[in-house]
Amino acid sequence: MAEAHSVLGEQVRMPVEIRHADACSALFLTDARAAAALLAGTGLEPYTLLGRAVLSLAFVRYVDGDLGPYHEFAFSLMAKQAGRKDSTGAYIHWLPVNQSFTCEAGQSIWGFPKLMADIDITPVRGGHRCEVREGGKLVLALRISNGIPMPGGAGGASIDAYTHRNGILRRTPWVMNPSQVSGRPGGAHIELGDHPVSDQLRTLGLPKPAIFSSRIGALRMTFDDAATVLQTREVR
Repeated sequence: MAEAHSVLGEQVRMPVEIRHADACSALFLTDARAAAALLAGTGLEPYTLLGRAVLSLAFVRYVDGDLGPYHEFAFSLMAKQAGRKDSTGAYIHWLPVNQSFTCEAGQSIWGFPKLMADIDITPVRGGHRCEVREGGKLVLALRISNGIPMPGGAGGASIDAYTHRNGILRRTPWVMNPSQVSGRPGGAHIELGDHPVSDQLRTLGLPKPAIFSSRIGALRMTFDDAATVLQTREVR
């Protein structure tokens, strides 16, 4: 029988399935030292490209899935376990959502850094825009311009998602099955607000041009149970 977790009185069975979502994302090359500072204490180090750390900003509209409908914004860094080959994955640094059930599930099952925020995802002329506010403060607004159609499987991969919560580094298998994919070099415009996370992004060198941006019009995903990689401090 599949592993089950109790979340707010409901049973969530593994793997969790997302049957329909859509997403926009942008990749940036950022300051490697600043990225290493954000990863300090996790047991991870930045994955670098041309001497720069790789930052991903993405917003997702979940329409049909095991955790219900919700909006999500993801601030992640490509990272790897120190001294271990073939360990590259996406370290999820900040993951606001706008629904309480997925917030609790993300924290308790996978250790995701989910928190409640106001997330407004809207189509705009020539693309899509996401605005995130937390505690009444603007964190950021990210606009992704339309790209050119790409092969149906583009952007789909099996990848590890790393999280670090309560002194525990976890790794979660994450499988994406995208369609209706478009992309282009550049194509992202970011506005930073007055919030601690805004300042973290400034430290990384934003706002700056993205190296690539993409839109997935139809996205299916599965998330398996998290595995503990490392306990970085005593958990009380």
